[in-house]
Amino acid sequence: MIAIASPGRPGTKRESHGASKAMHIPEKFAVSDAEEIFAFLEANAFGQLISMHDAKLTVSHLPFMLSADRGRLLCHLARQNPQWQQIENQQVLVTFQGPHDYISPSWYQSAGVPTWNYQAVHVYGRCRAFHGADELGKLVESLASRHEARFESPWQPRYPDSMLKGIVGIELVIEEIQCKYKLSQNRPADDHQGVIDRLDELGSNTLAAEMRKTLL
Repeated sequence: MIAIASPGRPGTKRESHGASKAMHIPEKFAVSDAEEIFAFLEANAFGQLISMHDAKLTVSHLPFMLSADRGRLLCHLARQNPQWQQIENQQVLVTFQGPHDYISPSWYQSAGVPTWNYQAVHVYGRCRAFHGADELGKLVESLASRHEARFESPWQPRYPDSMLKGIVGIELVIEEIQCKYKLSQNRPADDHQGVIDRLDELGSNTLAAEMRKTLL
């Protein structure tokens, strides 16, 4: 069961009770539409796996893959990375980030302060580490195929079992998702448009495009 945090209550159900709202999300910036959130995860699949190891927060920066049923995140760690050794059945956090940039108050028609616009998704869940060559092979093949697909002549992965022994697969069963799009939704329309125009001028076009969607 997955709880998707929404404004005004602990969790909108896609399916479950009790989202904890660990990320501060003012109501104007909250996103609770499941289709929007999963599309974001597909488009921004490089994330940070955060867990406890020897009583210390530990982070690895990794490409993730969302399972076909959208209930799990999959990735792999180098076997030499000790983070996997204590991760079994641990609740972990994976963070994902979309486009972001500095916003100057000089771009507003009304008074304001410096800020930063961004998109972020936090995913909580419990982990399973796996080591089998068949399961690992399918994971690395799927990851490579996904990212190679944009090339005219995609590289075809062929990994012998000896190479697969150098990695450990991680499966995270998603329990809770929190999503925040801070895109000047709290500003008057003229200020909002002014930010979009300046971002376009500065080449931050992806962030500007995301801001335009909030005007629709």
